[in-house]
Amino acid sequence: MRRLLLIGPALALLLLAALYAAPLFTDWTARRDQLAELASARIGRPVTLHGPVRLRLLPHPVVEAQGVTLGDAGDGLGFSASSLRLRVDGGALLLGRIAPREVAIVGAELRLPWPPVEAAVLPGSLSTLTAQLVDSRLIIGGVRLEGVQARLIAGDPTQGTRAEGRFAWGGLEWRFEAGVGRPGYDGITPVELTLAMGNASFQARGVLTLDGTVEGSLEASGPDLALLVPGPPGPFRARGRVTVTTDLLAADDLNLDIGGSPARGALTLRLSPTPRLDAALLASRIDLDPWLAALRARPTALPVGLDLSAEAASFRGVALRRLRAAVFREGAAEGGRLTFSDVSATLPGGTRVEMNGATAGERLEAGLHFSGSDLRGTVDALGIGTDWLAPGRLRQGEGRARLVLEPGSVAVPELSATLDGTRISGAGVLRFGARPALGLGLTLDSLELEGWLRPGLDWPTASRLLGGIDANLRLAAERARWRGAVLERASLDAALENGRLTLRRLAGQVAGGDLSASGTALLGPTPRLSDAVVEFAAPNARALSGLLPGTWPDGTRLATEAVTLRATGGGAPDAMSIQAGAEWGDARLEAAGTLDLPGRRGNGTLTLRHPGAPRLLSDALGITPGEPIGQGSLSFIAAFSAGPQGVAAERFDLVLGTLRANGQLALALDAARPRLTGRLAAETVTLPPLSWRAREPLPVAALRALDADLALSIARLEPDDRPVLRDLRGRLRLSAGILAVEEAEATLDGGAARGGLRLDASGETPRMGLSGSLRNVTINAPLLGLPLDLSAGEAEGELRLEASGSSPAALLATLSGEAALTVRRGMLAGIDAAAAGRAAEAGDEPALRRALAEGSTGFDSLSLRASLAAGRATLREGRATGEGVALTLGGELDIARAALDLTATQKPPDPVPEVGIRLTGPAAQPRRVPELSAWLRWRAER
Repeated sequence: MRRLLLIGPALALLLLAALYAAPLFTDWTARRDQLAELASARIGRPVTLHGPVRLRLLPHPVVEAQGVTLGDAGDGLGFSASSLRLRVDGGALLLGRIAPREVAIVGAELRLPWPPVEAAVLPGSLSTLTAQLVDSRLIIGGVRLEGVQARLIAGDPTQGTRAEGRFAWGGLEWRFEAGVGRPGYDGITPVELTLAMGNASFQARGVLTLDGTVEGSLEASGPDLALLVPGPPGPFRARGRVTVTTDLLAADDLNLDIGGSPARGALTLRLSPTPRLDAALLASRIDLDPWLAALRARPTALPVGLDLSAEAASFRGVALRRLRAAVFREGAAEGGRLTFSDVSATLPGGTRVEMNGATAGERLEAGLHFSGSDLRGTVDALGIGTDWLAPGRLRQGEGRARLVLEPGSVAVPELSATLDGTRISGAGVLRFGARPALGLGLTLDSLELEGWLRPGLDWPTASRLLGGIDANLRLAAERARWRGAVLERASLDAALENGRLTLRRLAGQVAGGDLSASGTALLGPTPRLSDAVVEFAAPNARALSGLLPGTWPDGTRLATEAVTLRATGGGAPDAMSIQAGAEWGDARLEAAGTLDLPGRRGNGTLTLRHPGAPRLLSDALGITPGEPIGQGSLSFIAAFSAGPQGVAAERFDLVLGTLRANGQLALALDAARPRLTGRLAAETVTLPPLSWRAREPLPVAALRALDADLALSIARLEPDDRPVLRDLRGRLRLSAGILAVEEAEATLDGGAARGGLRLDASGETPRMGLSGSLRNVTINAPLLGLPLDLSAGEAEGELRLEASGSSPAALLATLSGEAALTVRRGMLAGIDAAAAGRAAEAGDEPALRRALAEGSTGFDSLSLRASLAAGRATLREGRATGEGVALTLGGELDIARAALDLTATQKPPDPVPEVGIRLTGPAAQPRRVPELSAWLRWRAER
């Protein structure tokens, strides 16, 4: 019994071992057809096996066949797989039968038919399909799902087909459950889908209609939107309607909550002709930075289009309003291409911008249109400081530009705009870094050079701003204006590098000539200028005269002469060395000196030369000087200094034809009127003839323009046809329109002359006063130019005259005053008083008449005293005495009309009566009437 008990289990074990080992020695490859039939029956479609077949018993019996093809069962689902696994019943296998329990398809590439209308019969066709997909790929239209691990379960005719499992898509692992129900009597098929990724879930329920369209509802939620789509991180919820058509899967009418912010939107997955995911979002407020960062950096399985609309938005800290943007992302890798279209927003300051563009790697190239009425506010909001600009600048503008953004740089290859009424075109680039670099090339129709800097901007602040950047500037303007001057066709080529400003060339046309400038300046608290050059050349000075104060030299011949100018300089602002030279016609000007720009001071030397002084005066002033300066050249050499208080010539030398002068002058500008002081010395001065009867107004208005206090010294003063004054000294004072020559004294023919002149032009009618005296003056030529005139003698006299009027003729007509003259041992021309006395005494009438009509009277003393009123001089006293001379003079002289009525009477010894002559009529040729009536009666009585 014990042996039987031991043998029984042993036989059982041997039997089991035989049964276990028997399948291992079975040629399963030879049974491929049987296995294919079993798999076809289990799966519900033709199965063909091509490769070897193996059996694995543990942990449970599995038959695995390589090289599998699943045929089309009329539903378009034919596909292939790397292997087919059949899990068989172990007991049946021991009995030599193959009884499949589960079928697993490994490494399959399953293409579900699309569009859905072609799959309307899918549930019926797959009614017997119950299988697993392992490490497979599922392709729905153009969407590829990798790493599919799924179980397909087909129910009976009253049930649908369900699938569950997981797959990888978009770099994420998804879990899913899907179900397709059986069509109802109306042909409508219920469908549902649940997707889960981490803690995020999507649920869609709907129906499949006869035309192949799926319609239903969608619910989604999750802790982080950025894990699912290119968007900002944060929790989200969505509820809306879903529609699936032949071309796309769409979720619209979505009510969204993104990070606690409500929004509305839509989502579309387009499957043909190429897969594409589009999203539209409408929100009251949105932050663009996380959206763009996600679109830029995160890889996507499909091209993505994003349409954003928001009433308020922010981008890099800048507040935007009325945002509208369409962004398209293509390229699965990180940094794929982004295309921007129909982007528009209102920036701070009310500037409206519109943009279209695309990225290429790290590069963004876009077309930009902007318009606004407060560009300054927009620029400030963008973080670009405008504190250095004047308040009225950069306000209104509109334009278009092509924009290129790259890491570390912003470029504008094309620009066409209107800013503050100025049309601008050109290009520019700004490179960021420790030292930002700006390259700018612009063309402007006009440019106002004044009023750009804000009031109160000091040089240290401006230097600090400029010293922090590098720049390369090329500007061109049809016209540039500065303080009334217009520079036509202006061009600027300049560079700023490491605090060094280089003006390569500034050129243009101003005042009818060509202007150019260049130089270099070192910035800093104390800038330094070097190699500065300014040149100007014009064929004539007509246009240049418009830049000068007053009307000079308009209408003069000098205005038609060519002008050239060249100036060079360098140094610190408080000690800048300047050299300048100019040519104007035949005139040559040279200057050299030092300028203190902060103190507005300077000093140096000035030289002016011209080969013909009379010609220069004629060409420049339109006057013909004639004898006063004679013929000769012009030379003016001066050492000068200038500052806010005025200009001073410490020493000057003047050669003007025959005139030689020197002295020291200072013009003060710190009072209500300029004040000229100093001393002036001349060798020989010839006074031009003065037309005393001229009616043209005297230029007295110039006397109100400045004040003066000058010490005068003239070695020789030559009045027109009058005695020469030598060693003339005096002081000229001019104050508030009152001109006075004081303390004037000179040597006159061996004697002394003193006097003064006062011309008061402060009122409406000028008033003149003249006073003078003569001491021991020798007369050796006719003195007054009258028919009766002093031609010799030693004279002493006093003079006091007053007049008022605006012209020389008016002054003569109002002349008043007194005059007295005493002459010793002299000669009176025009009458021979001694001869007349002798002829009267002898009774010789012919001789008497000759003596009264001609000849000269020698006298020992002559005294004259006259009073003047209304331009008429009345001789109140006139007596000449000498040997045989007892002459009495009387009458009037009308100075204003140049007429006279004079009498000269000689008293012979008693009892001979007086004889004389009367002169009446024009002073130049009076009528001479002898007065002999008393003498003739006396003679007749004898």
